[in-house]
Amino acid sequence: MNNYQYKVTASGRVNLIGEHIDYCGGKVMPCALSLVTTVYVRENGSQIINLSWTTLPDKVSMDINRLEEYKSHKYAKYFAGCASLWKSAGHQLKGCDMLIDCKVPFGSGLSSSASIEVSALAAFAVIAGETPNPVEIALLAQKAEHEYAGVNCGIMDQYASACGRAGHAMLLDCKTLDCVYVPVNTGDYSIVIINSNKPHNLVESRYNERREETELALKLLSSKLNVTCLAEVKPCELEAHKSLLPPTVYKRAKHVVEECERVHLAEIAMRNKDMVQFGKLLNASHASLSELYEVTGKELDALAHIAQSHPACIGSRMTGGGFGGCTVSLVKTDAVDDFKQHVVREYKKQIGYDAVCYDTDINDGIVVTKC
Repeated sequence: MNNYQYKVTASGRVNLIGEHIDYCGGKVMPCALSLVTTVYVRENGSQIINLSWTTLPDKVSMDINRLEEYKSHKYAKYFAGCASLWKSAGHQLKGCDMLIDCKVPFGSGLSSSASIEVSALAAFAVIAGETPNPVEIALLAQKAEHEYAGVNCGIMDQYASACGRAGHAMLLDCKTLDCVYVPVNTGDYSIVIINSNKPHNLVESRYNERREETELALKLLSSKLNVTCLAEVKPCELEAHKSLLPPTVYKRAKHVVEECERVHLAEIAMRNKDMVQFGKLLNASHASLSELYEVTGKELDALAHIAQSHPACIGSRMTGGGFGGCTVSLVKTDAVDDFKQHVVREYKKQIGYDAVCYDTDINDGIVVTKC
């Protein structure tokens, strides 16, 4: 890639615990992964952004003065959105050539879209002569997801992709954006990510519906409680005022307030290197996501339950938005190969097609290098 000026990468992410609470103001515990999107970029001296992909035949040329025309393009819309928002935020947007290489599997729940948005914005920054500001880029990427991709997501995915630190999980307060980096000390255990191979599409799924349900829960509970987000509600307060909520909305709220408590306990377990406790919290999180929040489905339930049945696995749960995608499991390192074989074999028996295991490390977020 010697014809380009810069190589800009942004990570996919796995969320260890704290699911569907980022948009409720909760704390989450994601890690950035070595599965990354790479953008090779060079300034071209024009008013055009030329896009090409290593894995797609498409080539798109976007006029930087008419970016709204690309809002419906399946792939270019992410770049059009990021370019438009970068420009609107007061930054210089220069014409450039961009070659995109995405190694984050699409539809996996490992935030391929966030890594694309973050890497695009970081590329626009370096071409403009700026040092990328990871937090600003995360917020602009989230806005692009809302306005151009139609997913009313929280900040976790974009923040993890932009601000990750190798070897660390991020304890991210999604209300304040305060972030504490927690060393990932899993001892004799390894983190294993397995894709159910049921692609999820959050726009077509019930993701936005879940967000609306939690917003309704907050509205009803705040008539009696002095809270500004659902994550501030304590489990005892929810139980005391459950009569305010329709049954389904109560289930959604119960998941949120209990998941927030699980994140708190998971931080303690990680700092104490208590992986058995951490694994129990993973299992409890999956059960809640399946029974209360109802975002798993037969594929993710099968994958988690098969993983949990292996003697070397001390915890497994779905990760990401749900309705397909991946599980994250905590497995004795010396039995990882046997565990993977067991899960893939039993999953195919139950579901009829293959799951895929990923070998990946905990990575930095945005990385810029000169070509």
